[in-house]
Amino acid sequence: MSSEQNPSPETAEEHGPRPGRLTAAAALAALEGLALVVGGAWMLVGGLTGHPDDRTSALTGGVTLIVLALLPLLAARGLIARRGWSRGPAVITQIMALPVAYNLLQADSVAIPAGIVLGVVAVTALVLLVNPTTTQALGIRGPGGAGK
Repeated sequence: MSSEQNPSPETAEEHGPRPGRLTAAAALAALEGLALVVGGAWMLVGGLTGHPDDRTSALTGGVTLIVLALLPLLAARGLIARRGWSRGPAVITQIMALPVAYNLLQADSVAIPAGIVLGVVAVTALVLLVNPTTTQALGIRGPGGAGK
């Protein structure tokens, strides 16, 4: 990878201040990562201290959620630092969140508001991540832009 695709902090500062859209996308990715950590911790604590139907599933689910939280948290950190590689994991996180939001909306419970919030956050983050201002701030060139 060339240094043009992943600008150094000095190069990023030369391009001006970080766009608000980039900061907002990073904040939404970090929020999703933190929600996964909280959900995973809740499952772990419930599995260890409560009476779950299946203790092994609760513990495995909790650890899985915490590990999955690394993707959006690392993406958020990369977005804040203006690393071009970080947009991919951030977009993947949002695409993975959309079916989860859909499934939450199909539930007949208090999960419906959570599905609405998750869907809105995922779509908003996707729009922010594919915005030309964000792409330019990350130093990502479009198709055919290699010679420019």
